[in-house]
Amino acid sequence: MTRGRRPVLRAVVWLACLGGVAALGVAAPAVWARAMASDRVFAADEAPAQDVAIVFGAEMYASGEPSPYLRARLDLGVELYEGGRARVLVVSGDNDDAHHNETTNMKAYLVAAGVPAERVVEDEHGLDTYDTCVRAREVFGVTNALLVSQRYHLPRAVATCRAVGVDAVGVGDVSVRATSRRWNEFAARELGANLKMVWDLVSRRTPSLDGDPDAVAAALAS
Repeated sequence: MTRGRRPVLRAVVWLACLGGVAALGVAAPAVWARAMASDRVFAADEAPAQDVAIVFGAEMYASGEPSPYLRARLDLGVELYEGGRARVLVVSGDNDDAHHNETTNMKAYLVAAGVPAERVVEDEHGLDTYDTCVRAREVFGVTNALLVSQRYHLPRAVATCRAVGVDAVGVGDVSVRATSRRWNEFAARELGANLKMVWDLVSRRTPSLDGDPDAVAAALAS
């Protein structure tokens, strides 16, 4: 090998090593999340009964109608309630006007579908998955829950909730996959979201803790 080629080869080896480290850094959180959620994701008719099911928010239209992704989550919540697998539904999202009063409209949808209003609790400051999980434990005193979302989101949601002290299992929707052109895009975004999950858990970021600490207990007692 000529002397001039050695630095080039060395650089290629270093770049390959750096690429491998970067790939491992991206893959490791996803592997950990899937391990944490192993055997903990169910269809609605197979989920273990719990007092509380947490329905994660998603896009709410300006009209107050849920997007197809959010509607699918809410419909699963109704199915869990009607099937006796959840006694109370916590709807978690950003209830700011800019987000079209997400939890208010989520609750309205559930009530219109037949869930008693007193059995629906709004978590108005569930700005992301981590916030929802921490607030479930620290604000509402939830230590066991069903988590309702799309299937690709559940490994991260279950892992996050378990890491902050909520013994969680997931109930996953796949119904919108057949009609949405963005399913694969959203699923791919989980790689980046998993990195944020690690940062949140390691930094122990504190979300807003505003809310009624008796809301879930009162709903269970109603």
